[in-house]
This record gives sequence, structure tokens and C-alpha cells, in this order.
Amino acid sequence: MKRSLVKVLDVTATTTARPVAVPGRTARRRNQARDFRTTRWGWAYSAPAVLIFATFVIIPTGYTFYVSLWKWNALDPALSTFKGVGNYQRLIAATQPTFLSSVWHSLYFSGAMVIGGTAVSLALALLLQRGGVLLNASRVALFLPHATPVIATSMIWVWIFNPRFGLADWVLHSLHLPTSDWLQSSSSSMPAVIIYSLWHEVGFTTVVFLGGLATLPNELSEAARVDGCSAWQEFWYLTWHQLRPVTTFVVAITAITSLQAFTQFYALSGGGPVYATTTLSYLVYQEAFVLSDTGYGAALAVVLFAITVLFTLVRRRTAAGSESSLV
Repeated sequence: MKRSLVKVLDVTATTTARPVAVPGRTARRRNQARDFRTTRWGWAYSAPAVLIFATFVIIPTGYTFYVSLWKWNALDPALSTFKGVGNYQRLIAATQPTFLSSVWHSLYFSGAMVIGGTAVSLALALLLQRGGVLLNASRVALFLPHATPVIATSMIWVWIFNPRFGLADWVLHSLHLPTSDWLQSSSSSMPAVIIYSLWHEVGFTTVVFLGGLATLPNELSEAARVDGCSAWQEFWYLTWHQLRPVTTFVVAITAITSLQAFTQFYALSGGGPVYATTTLSYLVYQEAFVLSDTGYGAALAVVLFAITVLFTLVRRRTAAGSESSLV
């Protein structure tokens, strides 16, 4: 009797101590395990790209912000002194060149590149699309300047802008127009850099517009011609509206690359004359590497990074708005 009672108690204790499986919880765990098995290979394949991005973008950006808080001694970092926001306060008080003037030069250059580059590249794309076989053969020649190094072509354009025997003044003189000192004049040096930059970059944005035009349906254009629309009406009410996402991309990428432009200013004008072409990116180089004021140069780089991020966020928002308006 006692033995049977003990067995009954043991069985009861075992059954009560054993956890009861909940069907919903079990299914959830199985789904989580399946999701992990599915995504772990994705994480494994993306790990090298994430590692490269962290090594060459995230870590240097954080280190630049850290250096901007110090009066940095590049030869012996142990001798650096902490300044907090002192380098950022210097931005407003700086003279020759001023921080605000360099920002203005950057925005002026970016605005000219965005407006001029978008207009010229869109016009060339429309011309190439409707120009037949002869103009289609010139697409490679149009893209070729973008494929060449900026430093090499900049040195060629230094000779083109030479006021004594340059091609630019020869063309103006042949047309009976007043010549210019180009890179030697504070009033014409920035336009000269803009002309070169448009020549170098328009090929890329033209190809982007050509890709966008190739995706547009022909039915709407044919219907517009049947209804008697002019070429301008067809472009304004049909083509331009459908190209808004592509245009937003071109504007954003042109603005960002123009803000970061450095090589043409270094090779063509050296930031001069009289700081007329000293942009924010060139000022970063001058302060950090020429004058060895690494902390102040890092603060300028942080401001340039913040402006670039702002342009990127604006581009994402406007791109989302353009896509929603087309739906």
C-alpha cells in the first residue's frame, strides 16, 4: 500500500513539474529560429560591406569630430589641449578668409552647378534622344571628360584660360568680344572654375537623363502629338513631369559632389585670387594641411559633413514627395 502510494506521488510530482507547452509560444519560437536561419546568411554576406563602411566612414567621421574639440598636435597628440567648442566659435570670428565667405563660395558654386548642369544635361539628353544615329555616336565623346582625372584635365584648362595665348581669349577675340583674365581676376575666377566643372560633369548627368528618357512610354507622347501639342507643351506637361524623380536625383547628386569639390579649385586657382575661390572644402585643406591647424580644420570638416547630410535628407524627402505625386 505504501509502495503504491509513493509511486502515485512520484508520478503526480513529475507531471506537475513538467512545463506545459503553449502552442502559440512554440510556433513563435519556431518562426524566430527560421527567421534567424534565413537572415544569418544575409548578415554574413553583408558583413564585409558593413565592416568597410564602418572602417572608412563611421570611424573616421567620429574621430574627426573628436579632433575638432581639441587644439590638436599632429606630431605628438599627447600635447594636445582640450578646447571644447572653441574651434567652432572661431568659425564666426575667423578672417582672411572668413568662414561665411567660404560657405557662400561653396553655395554659389553648387547652385551654379545644379542649375547650369541640370539645364545643359537635360537639353543634351533630349537632343541625343531625337538626333538619330549621328548624334548617338557622340554619346561616348560626351561622357569622355567625366571619365578623365580632374587633376589632369584641370592642368589642360589652365592653358586654355591663359590670358596671353589661351584658347578661351582667342575665341572671345575672334567674336569681337572683350577678353578676360579668367583665373587671375577675382571676378572671373569662379565663373572659370564653373565652366570647367560643367564641361567635366555634364556628361555623367546627361547619361542619367538619357536613362530616364529611355524608360518613358511613347504612347503619351504620340497621343499628345495627335492632339496637336507643340514640342514645348509635350516637354513641359509630359516629359518633365515624368522625369521629376530623375531630376531630383541629378540635383541632389550634383549639389553634394559640388559641395565636396576640391581638386579643380586646387589645380586651377589655388583658392585665389584674394580667396575668391576658397570654398569650404578648400578651406579645410588649407587649415588642416597647409597651416597645420588640425583641430580647426576638423571643425570645418564637421560643418561640411553636416551640410552634406542636410542636402541628403532634403533629397530623400523631395524624392519621396516626387514619387508619391506620380502615383
